Amino acid sequence: MSEVNTGPSLGGWTRFVTARPRLSLLVALVITALAVFAGSGVADRMGSGGWADPDAESTYATQALEREFPASQPNLLLLVDSGSRSVDDPAVAAEAKRLTDRLAAEPGITGVGSYWGTGSAALRAEDGREALIAARIEGDEKTAAAALDRIAPEFRGTHGPLEVSLGGPVAVQHEMQDIIQEDLLRAELIALPVTLVLLVMVFGSAVAALLPLGLGIVAILGTNAVLRGITELTDVSVFAQNLTTALGLGLAVDYALFIVRRFREELAEGAEVRDAVGVTLRTAGRTVLFSALTVAVSLAAMLVFPQYFLRSFAYAGIAVVLLAAAAALILLPAALMLLGHRVNALDLRVLLRRGRRKSGARDGSGVAGASAEPGAGWGRTAALVMRRAPVFALATAAGLIVLGLPFLGATFGTADYRQLPSSADSRVVQEEIRDGFPGSPSGSLEVFVEGAATPAEYADYRSRIAALPGALGVDGPVTSGEHGYFTVRAEGEAVGQEAQQLVRDIRAEPAAFDTSVTGTAAVLVDSKDAIADRLPWAVAIIVVVTLLLVFLLTGSVLIPVQAVVLNALSLTAMFGAVVWVFQDGNLSGLLGFTATGDIETTLPVLMFCVAFGLSMDYGVFLLSRIKEEYDRSGDHEQAVTFGLRRTGGLITAAAVILAVVMVGIGTSRVTNTKMLGLGIALAVLMDAMVVRSLLVPAVMKLTGRATWWAPGPLRRFHDRFGLSEGESKPVAEGDTGDPARPEPAARDRDTAGV
Repeated sequence: MSEVNTGPSLGGWTRFVTARPRLSLLVALVITALAVFAGSGVADRMGSGGWADPDAESTYATQALEREFPASQPNLLLLVDSGSRSVDDPAVAAEAKRLTDRLAAEPGITGVGSYWGTGSAALRAEDGREALIAARIEGDEKTAAAALDRIAPEFRGTHGPLEVSLGGPVAVQHEMQDIIQEDLLRAELIALPVTLVLLVMVFGSAVAALLPLGLGIVAILGTNAVLRGITELTDVSVFAQNLTTALGLGLAVDYALFIVRRFREELAEGAEVRDAVGVTLRTAGRTVLFSALTVAVSLAAMLVFPQYFLRSFAYAGIAVVLLAAAAALILLPAALMLLGHRVNALDLRVLLRRGRRKSGARDGSGVAGASAEPGAGWGRTAALVMRRAPVFALATAAGLIVLGLPFLGATFGTADYRQLPSSADSRVVQEEIRDGFPGSPSGSLEVFVEGAATPAEYADYRSRIAALPGALGVDGPVTSGEHGYFTVRAEGEAVGQEAQQLVRDIRAEPAAFDTSVTGTAAVLVDSKDAIADRLPWAVAIIVVVTLLLVFLLTGSVLIPVQAVVLNALSLTAMFGAVVWVFQDGNLSGLLGFTATGDIETTLPVLMFCVAFGLSMDYGVFLLSRIKEEYDRSGDHEQAVTFGLRRTGGLITAAAVILAVVMVGIGTSRVTNTKMLGLGIALAVLMDAMVVRSLLVPAVMKLTGRATWWAPGPLRRFHDRFGLSEGESKPVAEGDTGDPARPEPAARDRDTAGV
């Protein structure tokens, strides 16, 4: 006889938690309190950029121009409105020059120029009543933001006959960061009470409902402390805080639902509290640990990309997933030990049950006040789906594919001021410049040149660039020693296809000196190339590790492949909606954003990694219970029905709660954050309500007993190293038949609620 492996042991930890629950709670709470202190002010240390590849040609050219020709790279614009007067009015000009001199005297400000100093027509509005002062704030994003905070109150507002507003990339990014922080606070204030109400509805018990909420808060606070430490070493995007909130609450709810459900099952079957906690940790606890690992791997794949925007989500995601799992395996078992049967206290459903009894409500058994078998509806759903498996499999898969078709028309761009709400000050300034100034830099490219060159060589290069398709004109060169730059005015939109092709054409043009191209379109081209180069590696990491982990869970060769394919199908609706809504502008009025005709290049990668990881989270919960029953009964269809009956309500409840959190984030006034929140909410709901409920049982019915096949060497590997939720009965070596089924009464036991 050989005993089926039940996975890695948590015996030592189980003994510690059950023996010293108060000490476990005390240590965890002290660490959490320290995390509150350590994570304070983390948002102020984050950046609002991170879309550029730091090793790209455009990044090199931008840094070189900032160093050699700071006036060529202004990131701060002062829009000067003279009211009814002309900007050439002597009083207006005198005050504007004083403002220009004051700005030039500010520390950290270089390359200051203005219409009144240069006479450039590009800096004067067509109506003659507005003009620009341009400057560059030196340093990285954090330094520039601090400088802007210092000087903005001094320059914004009324100055004699002038009214001054601030714009430019620094102002746009700074205002975006402020809005994201405000929106995140509002999302938390919305999500927390709504989540608590939903948890009370799911658990029935108000005491049990508070447990996952507490775990989520601990995970969020701990992740903020981790991110605060990471900001000392590298750049972190402020957008990552949105993921911290969503995953912290969502995964804490997932893990708490799963663990508390199992604990209540054990109590209902007559186990002592200590034994119930031990069995829960050895079974559901292992699955939670396994699930956290699969989610963390999906998020870790973003570390292969060079853009710190994507890497930031990996930092935040890995930290919050592991901390949510740690809280579920440390705080939650200790709390359950202390609560015991009181975990069911303050059951608000008692009033409902009393009302039913008083009204003489009857179930199918004819007994007044009796409740239907918990999970029976999910069992009937599984039975129906498996009876019509080909129909459900084909119809569901086809429907998901159709929903994803709009993504075939996706156009990728870069974030700009249009991400902000229309009332944002910096956006208003940028739109004034775009619409009112003839020389607004809508599609300009800069070509940085280095190396000795003759005037004739410069002239020849300039004429060849000017002759390229999409080039409207070339200014320059502006030279200093062996360095110089040309400014190329591009046709069409700043990041349109014409501008992107012009970048490639300029880079392909030979020259007698070294050249590097930058500008908005060049940054986009380099970002797209970097993502295209690294995306296969990220996908390979996710797929290979998912295949391995699901194999360790199930011992099957086919189920891991099914998991990857079905998870991918669950994301199609999200990607189709991203294009149909946010790129094409459908529902833009209802949702309150400006459609730009493209999608920020990094967003689909981020959404894929997050949504795929969350789908695996739900997939692991379902597969673990299916595998548990199959190991016990050997009946494939019964195992699928059992798994869906035991987890269908749990997965749906978890998905709805996570979707509520993501929708809260989706109320953001910044378009990318809105897209992230609403898109992932849709993916989570589609996965729980369509893929797990319909597609998985249909596909598993079609594959039948072959679902569990594995070649001998892999089977032996799984027996040695694999993981399973149930504590399986011994099975005779070489036994290929079905193990004896347990008595229905034992197999179908369940508890009320979750």
